[in-house]
Order: sequence, then structure tokens, then C-alpha cells
Amino acid sequence: MKSKDMVLLYDRILGRVTRFAAVLAGCLLLFTALIICYEIVMRDVFHSPTEWVLEAATYAVIIAGFLGLAVAFRGNAHVRVDIFAGRFAPETKRRLDMALNLISFLLFLIFMTESMDLVTASYVYHKLSPSILRFPLFIPQFALVLGSFLLLGEIARRFLFELLRLPLGPEENQEGKVR
Repeated sequence: MKSKDMVLLYDRILGRVTRFAAVLAGCLLLFTALIICYEIVMRDVFHSPTEWVLEAATYAVIIAGFLGLAVAFRGNAHVRVDIFAGRFAPETKRRLDMALNLISFLLFLIFMTESMDLVTASYVYHKLSPSILRFPLFIPQFALVLGSFLLLGEIARRFLFELLRLPLGPEENQEGKVR
């Protein structure tokens, strides 16, 4: 199997996983909206506020945000400042993108390993949220690891595509604009 074929297979598998993460993130945001509406009805109509909605909604939004990292990167929906890069020749811009992807990969690799240490410590020491829920903290913290892992996969994919000069997928726009 050629390296190009292996990269394309990796792209297909990672694309499916990233799309699943996007659906899961969307479901978590929908869940957040529903429980906030529930809280509003309970508080304003029945004068019986809940104690768990704020914490559950916060965890759901954080998890959705980290699951969305890879989705945003794949679709070039992340923030890019290209005041200077737009003036470079295409080959120079390609090399700059590859260098920045490599730096991003290393930074998120450090972030992921530190997040794994945090999750492990929370699990081993049975750390719970300081609220009435007493929620195990390793569960929402694991979103940092999972989201970083998926983002690392997408950064590696982009780097390989640039290295092999493969065309990016239809969901990606070279100018960094969301379609």
C-alpha cells in the first residue's frame, strides 16, 4: 500500500470519527439547551429551582467545546490571523502552514499529556465536584484528553496532506473561511 493510499485511508477513518464527535457535541449542546429551559420553567413557573442544572450544563458545554476542536480544525473554522501570510508566495505559505501545524501538534501533545495526568489524578484520588451533585471530575476532564487527541489526529492529517501535496477535502477552504 502506497503512502498516499495510507494517508487517504487515515483521512477517511479520522473523518468518520471527527463527524461522530461533531454529532456528539451537537447533542450535548441540545441537552444543555433543554435542561436550561427545564430550569427556567421550574424556577419561574413552579418556584422550585434546581440545584444540578448549572453544573450539568457547564460540563456539557465544556465537553462539547473540546469535542468540537477537531471539527473546527478540519473545516478551517478556527480563528486564523493571516495579515502577513496572505502576502507570501503559495509555496512559502505552504511551508509556513506546515511549520505552524508542527508547532501546534507539539503544543497540543503537551496539553494532552498534562490533561491525562489531571484525569488520572482525579480518578485515582476520587476527586468529586464541590457541589451537591458530587460528580466524578475525571469524566468532564477526560474531554480535554479526547478532544486534544482528535485535534492531534487532524493536525497530523493536515500536515501529511501538505507534505504529500494532496488536495484537501471539500469541507475545507484554503482561505480559512467557513463554507
